[in-house]
Amino acid sequence: MEDEDDPVVEEVPIHLTKTLAENLYVLQYPHKSATSTFDDGQVVNCCVKPINQQIKVDYALNTASKNYDTFKGEQFALAADGKQRDKSQKLTFRSGTMDKQSFLSTKPIDDVSRYLVCVLQDGEMHATPLKGIALMRQMFSYFDKQDKRTKAEQKAEQDADGAAEDEELTQVTVKFARQENEKVRKAREKSFNYLSKMEAEEPWCETFWHEKTSATAELERQKLVGSGAASGSGRFETDNAALNVKPIEYMDMLISKEKTDRNIDSLLPSRVICMHKLKQLTLQEQLKVILTDAKVITSQQILELLPDRTLAPEKVRRLLPQVGWLIRGNWVVQSEYIYPDGSVSGTNGVAAEQMRKARDYIMFRFTKCDKLERQQLVAITQLPAEEIREILCTIAKLNPADRTWSMLLPPNEGFQCVDEQEISDRQGAFWTARSDKFMEMERNSSGGGGGGGGSGASTSKRIRKRSTRDS
Repeated sequence: MEDEDDPVVEEVPIHLTKTLAENLYVLQYPHKSATSTFDDGQVVNCCVKPINQQIKVDYALNTASKNYDTFKGEQFALAADGKQRDKSQKLTFRSGTMDKQSFLSTKPIDDVSRYLVCVLQDGEMHATPLKGIALMRQMFSYFDKQDKRTKAEQKAEQDADGAAEDEELTQVTVKFARQENEKVRKAREKSFNYLSKMEAEEPWCETFWHEKTSATAELERQKLVGSGAASGSGRFETDNAALNVKPIEYMDMLISKEKTDRNIDSLLPSRVICMHKLKQLTLQEQLKVILTDAKVITSQQILELLPDRTLAPEKVRRLLPQVGWLIRGNWVVQSEYIYPDGSVSGTNGVAAEQMRKARDYIMFRFTKCDKLERQQLVAITQLPAEEIREILCTIAKLNPADRTWSMLLPPNEGFQCVDEQEISDRQGAFWTARSDKFMEMERNSSGGGGGGGGSGASTSKRIRKRSTRDS
C-alpha cells in the first residue's frame, strides 16, 4: 500500500513511567460478563500472599434482594460451619447465611515483561509495566469444609466402635531421606507437590481495600501518569537525559535478550537454535547449523537462510567447504559434525569413528551413482542395518518401488558461477584421493561385489547343500 493511501491520522507521544511498576497488578474475572461487573461491589475482606503472589477477595451478597434464596443460603452456611459452631475456629459465614462470595487468584502467565497498562491523557499515552496478572476465579471452599466434616465424623465413629477391640500390631516401614545434590534439589523445588506445599504454608496477610471513588484510589491512579511538569502549552515536558542513548541500546533496554532467548529455547525442540541466537554466531558456525538442520541444501537456499542478507556470496562460498561437502551440486554437512568424538549411534551405540567412516563412504558412493541399496552398504561397512538406516535418513529418502535410497534433492550440477565450478572440481579431487581407501573397504567386505552401481550390484550368496550321508 502506498503512503498516500494510508495517511497518518494522529501522532501520539508515549511516556514510560515506573512509579507503580513493582506494585501494579491486573485482576481479570473470566467468568463475569461485560454487563455483570464488580464496579459497584462491596468488598468485605481482602488478603494476599506476597511470596506466591496470590490474592483472595470476598464480595458481599445482597441477602435482601428478591433474587436471593434465603433457604439455600442458610443451607450453605450450615454445611460449611456445621450445626454446633465452634467459636475457636474461624467461621466461613458469621451471619448464619451465605452472605459473600470469594474469589481466589491464579497466574495465567509467569512472564509479564511484555505487558503494560496505558493511560491516554491530554493527547499523550503514559505506559506502566505490570508486576503480574491475576486470574480471579470463584472459590467453593464451603463444599470442601462439608466433605472434611463428614469424613471426620465417620472416622470418629469408626474409632469409637473399634476402641473396645484389641489393637493389632502393624508393620511400620521406616524411610530415610537420601542426601540430594544441587540438581535434584532444584528439580524437587519445581515440582507441583513442593509448590503446592509452599503455597499452603504461607499465611494470608490482611489488606485494606480502597473503593475506586476514594481519595486514596485517586492518588494511586495519578501515579499512572508521568511525574514531569506540564509546560504552558499543556504539553508534557520530556526528560531528555533519559533518552541520550543509541537506538540499539534503547531497544536492548526495552527487550531483554536473555529473557527472550530463555523463553524461546524452552519452546524449541532439542538441537534447534532460534534466529536471534543464530545471528550471534560466527559465519562458519551459522553455516554448520544450517547444513546440519537442512540435511541437503543448495547454495542459493543457504544464502536465503543466512541472517545477514548483505553478505557477499563469495565469502560464503569460501567458508562452505570447511563445514560441508558438495555432492552433485547440493551441500551436506561433514560427518565430524554429525558424529563428534566421544559420541555413539542412537540404536546400537556404534562408536563415532566407525559411523563417520561409513557416512563418508556413503557420500562417496552418491558422487558416483544415483541410488544405493542398504543391504549392500551393510555388507561393505560391516555396520548393523539400523546404523546404516540412521545415516541414510539424514541425507537420502527411500524409494518404495525398488527399495533403494536416493538423495533428498535431485542433482543440481548446473553451476551459476565460476566459483561454484572450482569448488566442485576441488571436491571431486578430494573424493578421488580417498577412493583408494573406499575401494579397499569394498575388497575387504564379505559381500565382495561392492564396487558396482547402487541399483545394479548384488552380493554373492553361499549355497548350503543338503548332506546325503546316512544317519
